[in-house]
Amino acid sequence: MFDSLKRYRLRNYRFLLILYVSVLTVIGILVIGSAQKSVQSKQIYGFVGGFIIMVFLSLIDYTFILKFKWMMYALMIFLLGLVRLIGSTTGGATRWISIAGIKFQPSEIAKIFIILFFADFLSKYRERLNTMKIMALAILFVAFPLLLIVIQPDLSTTIMTAIIFVTLLFIAGLSYKIILTVLGITVPVITVGFIYVVQNADKIISSGSKIGYQVMRIMSWIDPTNEKYSSKAIQQQNSIMAIGSGQLWGKGLNNSAATSMKNSNYIMEPQTDFIFTVAGEELGFIGSMIIIGLLILICFECIMIARKSKEFSGRLIACGMATLISFQSIINISVAVGILPNTGIPLPFVSYGLTSLMSLYIGIGIVLNVGLQPKSNNRGGIL
Repeated sequence: MFDSLKRYRLRNYRFLLILYVSVLTVIGILVIGSAQKSVQSKQIYGFVGGFIIMVFLSLIDYTFILKFKWMMYALMIFLLGLVRLIGSTTGGATRWISIAGIKFQPSEIAKIFIILFFADFLSKYRERLNTMKIMALAILFVAFPLLLIVIQPDLSTTIMTAIIFVTLLFIAGLSYKIILTVLGITVPVITVGFIYVVQNADKIISSGSKIGYQVMRIMSWIDPTNEKYSSKAIQQQNSIMAIGSGQLWGKGLNNSAATSMKNSNYIMEPQTDFIFTVAGEELGFIGSMIIIGLLILICFECIMIARKSKEFSGRLIACGMATLISFQSIINISVAVGILPNTGIPLPFVSYGLTSLMSLYIGIGIVLNVGLQPKSNNRGGIL
């Protein structure tokens, strides 16, 4: 396992990637402390623990880790299934479990496991990817975790995980004929379904079903001034006003201004789903752009590592992490500024959440190892 250390060259270690994720996490810790001081120390512990795990994993050959893909897949299904049996419910959703006093969210870990599992699976069957058998197997393998996540219910994480899977398929060489066929079917179906939901929203909402809750969020986004949905629209409307009030430089971290949306408790869960709102209000446009810029740089580093990967599986891992970080960031920020309906999804490295933070550092650690083994690395020695 550690024999590969002899082949690593220090100049291939992506210190810039470590710098970007560390700086972004520190900014997140500062903003979390301003949003909810009581959880700041936990995030610091998560940062320290995650950093250590990241460095450790960066020195382990990722091809060795991929040998355990079936074990990871089984563990993922087991943990997601365990949520249904002993999971704790918060806000109408059962997404967390506690083992040996440690509470965590298996769906966050599942994102990393899915990237690793399909990096090896798609790499192994790349030449036969467009056959009915391999496509059916791939869809079957991803269907089980997606089903267990969506019934929690956690639609936003389900969508995010599906995006990762589809992106990996595309990178692996999925036929354009299949892509166009699927788009030709799904786009009209989604459009018709969306129109139906909007036209029958009141009936679906009054049914009291889990779908009704999602429909309420969509309608509050489409028509926030309608008194039927205004109660669910307040959160996003306050978020938009808070970000706008930050102007160029913001009101400052830990400010005591009475006009602050955060201080007035107009923003629910400011330390998690709406952490970008706090950043926009207190760090202003400049601070918000620094956060977005760091996220872009992290994704860029992952893509650059993918381009130089010696094996296709490494490329898929790096691209999978870039997909996770980029799309999750886009969704979170879009919700905060009102571009998308309200969904509960964290901002990578910034939002409070130890499971999310640790999972991201695990993924980045493996990406760093991919970077240590570029195509041109044919000589031994650490330098």
